[in-house]
Amino acid sequence: MKLSELFGKGIPTLSFEVFPPKTSTNYDSVKIATSEIAKLKPDFMSVTCGAGGKTDIYTADIAASLSRDYGVTSIAHMTCVGTSKESAEKRIRELENLGIENILALRGDIPEDFDINGCDFRHASELISYVKSISDMCVGGACYPEGHPESAHISDDIVHIREKVDAGCDFLTTQMFFDNNIFYKYLCKLRDAGVFVPVVAGIMPVTNKAQIDRIIRLSGTYLPSEFVNIVDRFGDDPEAMKQAGIIYATHQIIDLLANGVNAIHVYSMNKPDVAEKIKSNLSHIIPEKDV
Repeated sequence: MKLSELFGKGIPTLSFEVFPPKTSTNYDSVKIATSEIAKLKPDFMSVTCGAGGKTDIYTADIAASLSRDYGVTSIAHMTCVGTSKESAEKRIRELENLGIENILALRGDIPEDFDINGCDFRHASELISYVKSISDMCVGGACYPEGHPESAHISDDIVHIREKVDAGCDFLTTQMFFDNNIFYKYLCKLRDAGVFVPVVAGIMPVTNKAQIDRIIRLSGTYLPSEFVNIVDRFGDDPEAMKQAGIIYATHQIIDLLANGVNAIHVYSMNKPDVAEKIKSNLSHIIPEKDV
């Protein structure tokens, strides 16, 4: 199913992101984890790819397996970095042949000493436009409620989001956020800028203190005092931190749904137990759909 069709139904959806192994050595353990999450019957699952498309072969395999073996709609990530028009077309045809109808088009992290200006696609909007020009796939893009780390002002970032939509982007998925008020304000700014495609709220259940350190270091995401207090109190107790992180994420999701945000995407970090707890907490709020 194309995600544009799913979102068009106007009903609450719950989805999970998983990532492929970096090497074949870890393939079996990752495949088991993603299959366990698929058994929860989420509305869809997204499968990331490594920097420069290094794990593309695993991305396609896992995405195809989700649909073929578990009946779960999947979306495969594709990045500009390391992708030429020739390799992009080859990739798209491969995904089509595997029955995958959805792509999340991203610029991707730029490796050190890499000149993206020499690439066929410098921006996600260019990749989106190219995919749409040769395929009828549903294409999503990323957005950043607190602004892209490389944008001086959020208004500049929103201009680029509008460029993605004008290029054919069917929906947007947000970077993680921990303060729903930031998301609500951002959504208003998008609508004021004429961006009316579905916006999927990205939620990260933080289950250990190390995740917070990494999140702050990489993205500078704002942490509200309520969340900081949770980390300060429970961060050194792994099981307590996991439980508190799942409850906090659940609270975020319930608030979003109560305020009319229907599409929720959970960054699962390949943890079936975390995904299961989230889904269980929402069992009557987002009931499983009839197939």
